[in-house]
Amino acid sequence: MKLKLSVLDQSPIRKGGTARQAIQETVELARLADRLGYTRYWVSEHHNIQGLAGSTPEVLISHLAGETQRIRVGAGGVMLPNHSSLKVAENFRMLETLFPGRIDLGLGRASGSDRLTASILNPGAQFVRNDFGQQLLDLQCFLTDTAEADSIQTKVKAIPKAETVPELWVLTSSGESGLLAANFGLALSFAHFINPFGGPNAVRAYKERFQPSDAFDFPQASLGIFVLCAETERKAEELQTVMDKQLLNIGKGISEGVVSYKEISGHSYSEFEKAVIAQNRGRMVAGTPDKVKEEILNLTAEYGVDEVVVTTICYDFEDRLRSYQLLADVFDLEPMRL
Repeated sequence: MKLKLSVLDQSPIRKGGTARQAIQETVELARLADRLGYTRYWVSEHHNIQGLAGSTPEVLISHLAGETQRIRVGAGGVMLPNHSSLKVAENFRMLETLFPGRIDLGLGRASGSDRLTASILNPGAQFVRNDFGQQLLDLQCFLTDTAEADSIQTKVKAIPKAETVPELWVLTSSGESGLLAANFGLALSFAHFINPFGGPNAVRAYKERFQPSDAFDFPQASLGIFVLCAETERKAEELQTVMDKQLLNIGKGISEGVVSYKEISGHSYSEFEKAVIAQNRGRMVAGTPDKVKEEILNLTAEYGVDEVVVTTICYDFEDRLRSYQLLADVFDLEPMRL
């Protein structure tokens, strides 16, 4: 089966840039991904992170779907503990009503923020492990109008009632949420770009325990990874150096935005920082198109998946566009006929 490529866009803000610029770039990148033949375009939910503009995927999805023609558009994802299941169901039923058959709803168990911010987003959240499973069940019932007798979903309906249902994905960087996805018969995306360890085993366990549902007859899984693709190794190394700094900053809680290669070229790191950088490089693939293709194919074989969700963060937007273009070319995606 031909490998599918998709996009996860966190709407990064470059140092000295603005959120408006970041969102305008998100729109332009979505249009390009649509033309190039990418399968889906996901946007993220983050809070209290000044270097990322993506905080409300349900709002951004509506605009992006209207700016594109064939690509699926969705959340990668909605952080379910921040919301009521009913409100998420209504948001995405509305999106599905506006853009039938093109909406994805990826669901995460984390908050996409620090604990203080999460407590303000949803003061009633207790962050109890079992809550996520119950929210998934409630959400599925609201979206499909299926519920046991005398349950709350028989009395309260999510509106508007859409003729189609968003494609439901569970997002995870560990194995636990994967088992929930298997139990509910939902698709699974493993965030290798967050945790490069244990993903193949988590996907294997998900497939072994998958229970067919109205949403999916068979297990469907993907992996998400940072990718930096350039015409030359030197350029790819520069992009990777910028990403090294970005991930270090995120780990330290620094939200200065994406820095330029010129600013950090020649910067010296402590031994501890070098060790963190070495580990973080396992979260990304960088190089020329042929090298990137080889590494991605090795990963998909290890994971046993046929779809890769690509996140690319660069200081220069043109480098970001070029990386996705080169990736589409080397994997022979089918571009839109104009």
